[in-house]
Amino acid sequence: MATATERIPVLVTAKEKATIAKMAQDAQLSMGEFLRRAAASFRPSEEEQLLEGMIDQMLKTTTQASAAIDDALAFVDASNQRIASLESGRAH
Repeated sequence: MATATERIPVLVTAKEKATIAKMAQDAQLSMGEFLRRAAASFRPSEEEQLLEGMIDQMLKTTTQASAAIDDALAFVDASNQRIASLESGRAH
């Protein structure tokens, strides 16, 4: 194994530290080695990736829907102005 030369400061609560220490001890590893192995083995689940894709799609469609609503409101406003102009022309 290569010699570790870089630090990654990670702040945890006292309870989290105790939990990590216990898990490392149970695995007969140092906390550093335990955390390295945990980080190396972490892979987001398919469900998390699917959820992230759904969130990305939701953000895109929300932006599109918002733009469509803005366009519709602008059209209604322009139409109301045309109607008001026509009605004011008839009043005279």
